[in-house]
Amino acid sequence: QEHNLFPHLSVGQNVGLGVRPDLKLSKSQWQAVEQGLESVGLSGLAARKPANLSGGQRQRVALARALLRDKPLLMLDEPFAALGPALKAEMLELVDKIVKESGATLLMVTHDPGDAKQIADVISLVSEGLAQPPENTAILFANPPAALRRYLG
Repeated sequence: QEHNLFPHLSVGQNVGLGVRPDLKLSKSQWQAVEQGLESVGLSGLAARKPANLSGGQRQRVALARALLRDKPLLMLDEPFAALGPALKAEMLELVDKIVKESGATLLMVTHDPGDAKQIADVISLVSEGLAQPPENTAILFANPPAALRRYLG
């Protein structure tokens, strides 16, 4: 949730760490960094430092870095918490598209049932410190257990 951005590195370098931790990137890898920033709505901000960004922008820098890692498992912890509704929907669509294209497994923590409904095929509800067995999203929301009913109100 803190985005783990290095304050002494530029936005582009922070994203580039997802491609190569030593930042010895080829021209095409730097282009991928730029495309990653463009995909999260941060074109032209590669030279800025994280301190010069809003919280939502920092969150999107971290998301761009995670999306460029090209690993079989993408883990996101409240990735859209600081975003407005329109941008949040756009970022959910982007993550969903990238996960489907790459074949990666997405493990995402969220407190927003709408996020879960939009992006998750399967949900593991965590209540009172216990993770429940994964269940089909539609089935879970059609017949929510007591803990989820209380949460939803």
